[in-house]
Amino acid sequence: MSETATAPDSQKTPAVSRRAFLGTAAAAAGCIAATAGLAAPTGRRFFAGHGLPIGLQLYTLGNAPYRDLEGTLQTLARIGYRIVEPVGLMKRTAAELRAALDRAGLSSPSTHVPLHADGGGGPTLAGDVGRLAADMHRIGVKFVVVPIFPVPQRFGGPRQGEDGLHFLSRAGKEMTADDWRGLAVQLNQKGAALKREGLKLAYHNHNVEFARHGSQTGYDLLLANTDPDLVWFEMDVGWVAAAGVDPIPLLRAHRHRFRLMHVKDLKAGTAPNNAFKMDPADVGSGTIDWKTILQAGYDAGVRYYYIEQEAPFAEPRMEAARTDYEFLVRV
Repeated sequence: MSETATAPDSQKTPAVSRRAFLGTAAAAAGCIAATAGLAAPTGRRFFAGHGLPIGLQLYTLGNAPYRDLEGTLQTLARIGYRIVEPVGLMKRTAAELRAALDRAGLSSPSTHVPLHADGGGGPTLAGDVGRLAADMHRIGVKFVVVPIFPVPQRFGGPRQGEDGLHFLSRAGKEMTADDWRGLAVQLNQKGAALKREGLKLAYHNHNVEFARHGSQTGYDLLLANTDPDLVWFEMDVGWVAAAGVDPIPLLRAHRHRFRLMHVKDLKAGTAPNNAFKMDPADVGSGTIDWKTILQAGYDAGVRYYYIEQEAPFAEPRMEAARTDYEFLVRV
């Protein structure tokens, strides 16, 4: 089994791209039941009842959107998707991406943009924020989402014989409470800059953030030390569950901090960990109680929901995206 993970973005050290980790990790067996004992609401279907579109993070589809963006987006539209979350600009210009979205009848209320260059050549938050904002407005983006923490400078790059995933895991394990507070400072600064440009900043988690530092986790420290008027959060439910954490109390304890959600499922049996390990499943075939989670997210303020599935896939990626959509539309 293998897994995928986002790579760190570092201002002063060699960067490792998220896309570089496709197929590089060994997944742990099984997962937790993140919402055990919680009763799901009954009645209307969630997305139709709330008038919300079902979205897809394009990372799910691997290289397909880079090879054929137009065809990929049109296939997603035929499945029923109405919003997508790109990785940067998908190696296009903002005008090209917007034109492809328009022709497919899709929109992108958010996109992933690293704090620092990640080696992929896409936009970052380290450069001209005004230029970045102009591109985001051209596409129709409302939330610029930081996909992963930057690795502190003192870690340097991967050691000899160490792949990117193990470097990330090592760095995450050795990061201190001060490192997470320092990241919160960076997020506040970038959030303020984006706010002046009419945009919002959000942060996307993995499971590394849930390692404990005394009485708090890294994620606790990010929530406590970021300004609620400047920084929001995109909860990746699958990675929260892979850390052994129940997403529901987290959503309820921090209402209005969460605006976006990654809908990601896990197979039963995975040992909780903070090292980028998960055994992914098609949405609805794993252990997570989506009817309860989706509503808890909505009650906390989430309005944008994106399926994001990790490798390995039991079927072709686009068919997995279809399977995931067909499950969610019935929830």
